[in-house]
Parts: sequence; C-alpha cells; structure tokens
Amino acid sequence: MTENILEIKNLVKTYPNGTRALKDISFKVKRGEFLVIIGLSGSGKSTLLRCINRLHDPTSGEIIFNGSNIATVEGKLVRQVRKKIAMIFQHFNLIPRHTVMSNVLMGRLGNMGTWASIWGRFSSDDQKMAMKYLELVGIKEKAKMRADNLSGGQQQRVAIARALTQTPEVLLADEPVASLDPATSHTVMDYLKKVNNELGITVIANLHFLSLVREYATRVIALKGGEIVFEGNPSEIDDAWFERIYGAGAREVQIH
Repeated sequence: MTENILEIKNLVKTYPNGTRALKDISFKVKRGEFLVIIGLSGSGKSTLLRCINRLHDPTSGEIIFNGSNIATVEGKLVRQVRKKIAMIFQHFNLIPRHTVMSNVLMGRLGNMGTWASIWGRFSSDDQKMAMKYLELVGIKEKAKMRADNLSGGQQQRVAIARALTQTPEVLLADEPVASLDPATSHTVMDYLKKVNNELGITVIANLHFLSLVREYATRVIALKGGEIVFEGNPSEIDDAWFERIYGAGAREVQIH
C-alpha cells in the first residue's frame, strides 16, 4: 500500500455563475490521518470535500485515490468511488420516519443488486454489520427507534454508522458538529476519532472551531478564498496565523 491514500493536484472548481470556489489546490493525505480543513464560510471547504467524493465535478485538476485519478470518472465508477469515500453532513441526512437500523442499512444499498435494493432485502450479514457499527458509536440500543426521536448528536452517530456500512477507506465529514451543542460536539468528535484509531479509516473533516481542531486533528489545512494559506500541525496556528486565516478582528471561540 502507498503511504498516501489521496493526492489532490491543481484542483480547480468554477461554478456556472463564474465563482471560482477552488483555485489550484494541491495537497496529499496520508493513510490513517485525521486531517481537518478550516477557514471562513465560503472559503471552499465544503466544495473541496464534495469534489473529493464526486458530488461535484471538478473543473480541472486531479484527485488521485489509491493511485488512480477519480476526477473524471463517470456513471458506475462514480458510485464505486462513493462507496470507498463515504461522507457525513452537518444536517445528518437521515430518513426521519424510518428506524435507526433502516437508516444505517441504507449504507449497504451500493453493494446490493438492483432488485434487492429496490425491495430493501438486506442480508443477515448486512444487519449484523449495521448492529456492529451502531455498537461502535454507542447507540445500539436505539436500533428500533425512529430516527426523528433521537437527539441531534445521536442522529449524527447514526449517520456515522451508516457511512461505515459502506466499508469506506476515507470518511469525509462536512461540518459534522456545526448543528450541535458543545458537549455533544465532543461526543461526536470522539466517535470520529475512534473510527480513525480503531478502524484505521482516514478522516477528513471540515471544522469551524480551532479548539476542536487542536484536540482531534493530526494535521490541518486552512483555506481562504479558495486557496491554501496554511498547512501543518494544529499547534502551529498562533494568534498571527489565526488572524491571517480568519481576518483582522476575528475572535477564537472555544468549545469545552
């Protein structure tokens, strides 16, 4: 296996309205890293993650995943990419009226045949996998509850379990704690770290709060105006770097 699981080369994303969200972005991600992307809203963080798992089509550049350029693949190959580069979102994206177990099993749809997926016929192995990951994120006892009866933090943990049933090599987390209170934020981040440490899954997360970045990230990249302005250890982001990334007069908010 190569040391780098992912390499972004000269990535550009220009939207139809002419907005250049990403401007010649290049960086590498080591296998097993917990990489955090920071920056102001509109800096290109979400666009970057969506390009990596091909929810967005890059305008130009390369996305090298396990030695292959996935920036231009289409159709069935895109679905294969998304199985190995899973994603969780700020607003969980669960089906409210379905049970927790049903929502987690949705992560297996990409591995099923057409008719089995249409009828929702999940194998006993799929169900065992779903329960294993619900246990990993500490929510196994909620398996039969409806998703909309859970707290925000619990719903995000269901979303993590659902992503894990895809058996990904990379887990992208787009502002995973932005909708949560501080205590719950730490709980969700602890489970993402557990996924990283115990399963060896590479995690790339967008975060707003530097206090969380310093606690959980092994490395950090800062974006500003669609360009990388910092890459290094979280401990290297001092007051001067904070001001450069977030602008003069910005204040750091602590999450305890």
